Amino acid sequence: MFAAAVKWFKAWPLLHVRGRDSLVLYASMFVMGGCGLAYEYTLSKLASDLLGNSTMQWAIIIGVMMFFMGVGSDVQKLLSDSRLFDKFLWAEMLLGVLGAFGPLLLLWTYARFPMQYSVVQYGLISAIGLIIGMEIPLLTRLNQAFTTELKVNLGSVLKMDYVGALAGALLWIFLLPRFFTVVETALVLGVANIAVAIAALIHFRKLVKRPFALAAMAVLALAGIGFSLTRAAAWSVAAEQHLYQDRVVYSHTTRYQHIVLTESPQGRVSCYLNGNLQFRSSDEFIYHENLVHPAMLIAPRRARVLIMGGGDGLALREVLKYPDVREVVLCDLDPEMTRLARENELLVRMNESSLSDARLVEFSNGALVPAGTREVTTPDVKHRYELSTETVATVEVLNVDAAKFIEQFEGSFDVIIADFPDPNSLDLSRLYSKGLYTHVLGRLSRDGVFVQQSTSPFHAKEAFLCIGRTMRASGLAPVPYHDNVPSFGEWGWWIAGHAGFVDEAGLRRRLEAVREVPVPVHYLSCETIRASLLWGKGALESENDDINTLTRDRLFEYYQQSWLDQ
Repeated sequence: MFAAAVKWFKAWPLLHVRGRDSLVLYASMFVMGGCGLAYEYTLSKLASDLLGNSTMQWAIIIGVMMFFMGVGSDVQKLLSDSRLFDKFLWAEMLLGVLGAFGPLLLLWTYARFPMQYSVVQYGLISAIGLIIGMEIPLLTRLNQAFTTELKVNLGSVLKMDYVGALAGALLWIFLLPRFFTVVETALVLGVANIAVAIAALIHFRKLVKRPFALAAMAVLALAGIGFSLTRAAAWSVAAEQHLYQDRVVYSHTTRYQHIVLTESPQGRVSCYLNGNLQFRSSDEFIYHENLVHPAMLIAPRRARVLIMGGGDGLALREVLKYPDVREVVLCDLDPEMTRLARENELLVRMNESSLSDARLVEFSNGALVPAGTREVTTPDVKHRYELSTETVATVEVLNVDAAKFIEQFEGSFDVIIADFPDPNSLDLSRLYSKGLYTHVLGRLSRDGVFVQQSTSPFHAKEAFLCIGRTMRASGLAPVPYHDNVPSFGEWGWWIAGHAGFVDEAGLRRRLEAVREVPVPVHYLSCETIRASLLWGKGALESENDDINTLTRDRLFEYYQQSWLDQ
C-alpha cells in the first residue's frame, strides 16, 4: 500500500513533470479551471441579484455554459496544428477579457436595454463556455509534445482542471467576497487569466509565431482590467442608477443578497434587496405596526420576543415600545444588514436607533463597552444591548439562519415575529414551510402568539392561502388579516397560536376585543385592527388544499405564477 502511495505521489504532475514546459501548461490548466468555475458562479450570482429565483438562474446558467463547453471541445478539432500556441493564448486572453467585463456588460444592459438582457446574458455565457471547452483539448494537444503517453497527458490535464475548479470555488465562496463586489471579483479573475497567458507567452515565446501581437493584446487587456478595477464601484452605481427612480445612496452585494438604498429629493428612503422593494420610509410604519402590534396586544405575556428576519431594526423599534419586554432575540442571516441598520444615518433615523441608540449598552464577548463609544464588531459576534431606563430589555442580535436557530434553540418565546422577504425564491420559500412552523410551535409558549408577513392576498392569493394552510397543518391556529400599504398595495399577515390552546375563532375574538393601543403609533388603531379582519366575498376561498414542505415546494410555484399572471 505504501509503495502504491509513493507511486501515485511521484505521478502527480506538479511534483514530477517532464520538464518545465509541462509544468507551465499544468499551471495554466489549474488557473483556467479555477477561473472558469468562478466565472460561472459570478454570472449566476449577478443573474440571481437582477432577476431573482436564484436556484433557476444558477441551474440554467451553469447548464448552458457546460453545454457550450461540450460544443467548444468538438469545435476545436477544426483548428489545425499550425500556430497552436498562438491560438491557445488568444483563447486564454479572450476568456480573460469576456469574464472580466461580463458582469459590467450585463449590469449596464439590464439597466439601459432590459428587453435585450437575456440575449446578451446567454450570448456571453455561451461564448465563455465555448472558449473554456476549446482550451482543455487545445492544451492537451500542446502537451503531447512533452507528455507523449495519452493516459498520462489526458489524466494530468483533466486533473489540474478539476483541482483548479475546487480552488476557484473555495476562493469565490470564502475569500473574494470579503474584499470585492461581484463586478470587482470578475475583474480580479480576469487579471489572473491574463497573467497566466503572459507567463505562458514568455515561457513559450520561441514557439509563438506572433509574440508581439499577443504581447500587445495582453498589455492592453491587463491595463484595461486594472483601470476598470479602480472605477468598478462608481460604474456599478452609475449603471444601477438607471434601475431606480430615486438617487442610489448605498449599494453593496453581500454573501447573501444585494442591498440598495435610494433617497428621493423629498427625503423618501427606499430599501431594495435583490432588486425587490422591501420598504419605503413614507409608509413602512403601516406595514411594521400591522406586523408587530396585533400580536403584542393579544399576547398574555411579552417578556421574551423573537424576531426572525427584520435586520433593518424597524420591527424591533415597535417591539421596544412595550415596557414589559425583557428580552428580544433578533435573528437575521446577513450581518451586513444589521450593521447597516446600526450605522447608516438614514436607517438609524427610521428605526429610531433600535440597534444602536445611545441609551444602549453593548456586551461583546462578555465585555462591557460603554454606550456611545462602541466600535463596529465582527459579523459573527453576538450583540447584547441593555436599555438604560427603568425597564431593562436585553436585545441579542444573531447573524445566523433563522430556520437553523429555531430548530436548535432550547427555550420558549411569548411572541415570535417572522419578518422574512416574500417567498420569491426556493431559498426563501423554505422559511414558510411546515418544517419551520413545526419548530416555531415547539418554541412558542403555550399561550404565545406567532405572526408572519405573508405577501399580498390580492396579487398572490394562492400563495397567501397556502401559507395559512401550512400553518394549520403544523398545529397552529392561524387567522388572516390585511391592510393597504401604498408602496405594495393590498398586503397580508397570518397571526396564530397553539391550536391546542386557542382555536381560530377564539384568536379572532381576542383581536376584535382590543380596545387600546397603549404605545405610540403613527397609524394603527383598534378600529383598523378590527377592519383588517374583514374580507371580501371569496377572498379566502381556494380550490387548492396542498401545503408547503421542504420536499414539495408549492408556495414558490403559487407565488411565481400569481405575479406572472399580474
